[in-house]
Amino acid sequence: MGAAYWIKGYLLAALPLFAILAAVEWYQGDFAAQDMLSAAAWALIAAALFTASRYRRYRASKYCGRCEDIGKPRAPAKALNPGKLEKPGAN
Repeated sequence: MGAAYWIKGYLLAALPLFAILAAVEWYQGDFAAQDMLSAAAWALIAAALFTASRYRRYRASKYCGRCEDIGKPRAPAKALNPGKLEKPGAN
């Protein structure tokens, strides 16, 4: 995964977060330039932490069971047959 992938991921995290934080400031009624800068700073910091943690997990090659199982067929479940129940302890 190249630099473009990580930059795109960073921007995909930072831009919506900035929009949410700016909308909250606007909704509160005090929407000044200082509030825009604050929302931008928090969005950039949070997106940097998010992207850095993703990159760290990627570099460490941590196993993600949920991610690895996507698209794999599941093993068929055992069908229960209520007419033929086994006795406890009988193997």
